Amino acid sequence: GGGGLDVDELPDWARTASGGGGGGGLDVDELPDWARIALGARELENYHGQITRAIKQLKAWVKDRWRLVLTTEGAGPAKRLVERLGGEGVPAKLVQDLDGDMTPGVVAVTTASGRGFTVPDLKLAVVSERDLTGRGGVTTRDMRRMPSRRKAMVDPLQLRAGDLVVHEQHGVGRFQEMVSRTIGVGDAAATREYLVIEYAASKRGQPGDRLYVPTDSLDQVTRYVGGENPALNKLGGGDWSKTKARARRAVGQMAEELVRLYAARMATKGFAFGPDTPWQRELEDAFDYVETPDQLTTIDEVKADMEKPAPMDRLICGDVGYGKTEVAVRAAFKAVQDNKQVAVLAPTTLLVRQHFDTFVDRYAPFGVAVRALSRFQRPKEARATKEDLAAGKVDVVIGTHALLTGDVRFKDLGLVVVDEEQRFGVEHKETLKAQRPDVDVLSMSATPIPRTLEMAVSGIREMSTLTTPPEERHPVLTFVGGATPGLIAAAIRRELLREGQVFYVHNRVQTIDRVAGGLTELVPEARIALAHGKMHERQLEQVMIDFWEKRFDVLVCTTIIETGLDIANANTLIVDDSDRFGLSQLHQLRGRVGRGKERAYAYFLYPPGKVLTETAHDRLSTIASQSELGAGMRVALKDLEIRGAGNLLGGEQSGHIAGVGFDLYLRMVGEAVAAAKGDTTAPPPEVQVELPVNAYIPERYVAGERLRLEAYTKLSGAASDQELRAVADELTDRYGPIPDEVDGLFEVARLRLEARAAGLTQIAAQGQYIKLSPIEINEWRQVWLNRLVKGAIIKPATRIVLIPIPRGTRLGAAAMSGVDLIKWLRELLAELMSHANA
Repeated sequence: GGGGLDVDELPDWARTASGGGGGGGLDVDELPDWARIALGARELENYHGQITRAIKQLKAWVKDRWRLVLTTEGAGPAKRLVERLGGEGVPAKLVQDLDGDMTPGVVAVTTASGRGFTVPDLKLAVVSERDLTGRGGVTTRDMRRMPSRRKAMVDPLQLRAGDLVVHEQHGVGRFQEMVSRTIGVGDAAATREYLVIEYAASKRGQPGDRLYVPTDSLDQVTRYVGGENPALNKLGGGDWSKTKARARRAVGQMAEELVRLYAARMATKGFAFGPDTPWQRELEDAFDYVETPDQLTTIDEVKADMEKPAPMDRLICGDVGYGKTEVAVRAAFKAVQDNKQVAVLAPTTLLVRQHFDTFVDRYAPFGVAVRALSRFQRPKEARATKEDLAAGKVDVVIGTHALLTGDVRFKDLGLVVVDEEQRFGVEHKETLKAQRPDVDVLSMSATPIPRTLEMAVSGIREMSTLTTPPEERHPVLTFVGGATPGLIAAAIRRELLREGQVFYVHNRVQTIDRVAGGLTELVPEARIALAHGKMHERQLEQVMIDFWEKRFDVLVCTTIIETGLDIANANTLIVDDSDRFGLSQLHQLRGRVGRGKERAYAYFLYPPGKVLTETAHDRLSTIASQSELGAGMRVALKDLEIRGAGNLLGGEQSGHIAGVGFDLYLRMVGEAVAAAKGDTTAPPPEVQVELPVNAYIPERYVAGERLRLEAYTKLSGAASDQELRAVADELTDRYGPIPDEVDGLFEVARLRLEARAAGLTQIAAQGQYIKLSPIEINEWRQVWLNRLVKGAIIKPATRIVLIPIPRGTRLGAAAMSGVDLIKWLRELLAELMSHANA
């Protein structure tokens, strides 16, 4: 092909003595014929899921005595492919690896591969799962075993100038900027980076006081969530201390009730499910896709909960299309393996139908009895299902609120799965629990409601998050603006040009016919159907099936499509009067599109010229900005901010949340709950390190301010040397070798960890000394310190020790670097800890 080839890369047998060395580039076209092999490989045709056409080609190759290699990402798909080919008269065998045997025939192997190819001269064809089905897994099979690096649930520093933040020691302020400052002069000069936070002015008419927070102390700063326009605190004033004290008292009273609820659940004797059966592994191997790392982690967490004697109460938070249903399928199957019944609660009849199809398809080879129970079932069918549930003849029932009526009885209910739990009230879930208080509960949500979120993050419920998107999933391109006929027509026509379908959401049944008629005039070539909750259920079901089967192009509907509907060919969403919708609703609606490989578009429109309320503006600006994959958790937090945090057990806590911010409030709840449980471990002290060390992330290494904040946050949150090494590995992987300034930052972080373990709160340079405090001084330790460090000044009354800076540092004879100074201090602290009980 005329490409360049380094001669030194050739093996010895491919080099002649005259042309071997030199390492120069060699044009492949200049090689003699004997040194070139033309394989004649050709790209394979992509069958795009048309398996019948693919099998016809495979049969032709087999008849012509070709060697065929079929590759799949997972063992389950490989096994099913072999069975399918055998049923079609194409004998194939499953092998562990390719051993070089070129005997004609068909073998299937589990391996990572991209597109397939053929080599006609060798009568060889390699056919991948992607070629046959049009789908592909992750790029490497090893992803199945990848440890999931769980992302922080709340990123506290998605900061922009003007955002409100909370510093644990100083209160609510406003983030201004991030700046670099050089402290000291000459050899003693050192550069650090700081967050600038502005607080309320000390005197009326003066600018606000500013606090410079070193970036290695970012664990003290969180973004403010909790109320609208809170008053800024004054630096050094007493108002923040009083606000925190009031919140702590209220939280302390509440913590005892939380602990009582938690203890009651832990003390309840539930059913401990057994370990996985061979059938369970068979079911999981039959999954068509390669699981994401988060999916594997979540499945393990759910199984571990089910195998404990205490009843499970776990929330799975994962964005739309991130694989929550597969987690439910596996959990339900595990319950059925122990002869327990499972109830799956879904908010809409359409979602019930989709779940029913999924569960029946996955359980088909295993003889699991699955039934649906919703208004779509005829009275006779519903009555038979209820009788069979009571008799234990039904293993899994999937239903709407119909499951919650008093006449539904189970013989042995073991697991309740609640899908889209934000659509159900507490009383709905308690109705099912009342039948069996020791039942395991698995809740799933793309945008957990604030109350649920608070319960989860404060440790009363367990929580798993799915944050890894499936392969080839694209973010939905989101547009927010005034509605115009030209914009709407262009959006619909763009989708029709690629043979896609459109959801048009109009949430008023009274005027929906008029809107549909207007769209028919606007885009006469589009086939338009109507769907809303006032239609007869049979008619509604038929409309949805017809849309599913592509008999219509545009579905004009109410929010009946909001939850769980999965139509991969519908990739444009238009919502009119979007300013009337809640934030979670908007996010759920957007989740109806972008579920396949095609790029999806969402238009959130409002009447042109309409003046939006502040809340509506907040919602629409949030949905526009949070359009990337996995934004569900951030949407839920923003919803929390807009609606107010409310309270775990009643409205009286909302004022305290507004006063101290949601993150600090939750930290207080956690500490109070731990204290109420009898855990008297004090939180680690904050350590102030002020030393002449260049410790910052330079712009030449990480250019973006947001990326530097992210790195600083991870660094300040590292609680062990192992976690610091993980952060260093990540920085090296993303940005290259770590420069000296960043190395200094890691040394400061290690010193801070060791100082915290020693109980110190301050390490600071003062003239020719380094101040360490507080240090408990007894007679033995004073003798030891004087022997270890000549010239040390020890003040037992104030618990302060002043250590003379050793000669050879930049503050002394200009030889020892700042990093060396920190290493010397770390050795000193290690000695100090070893003599702690002297």
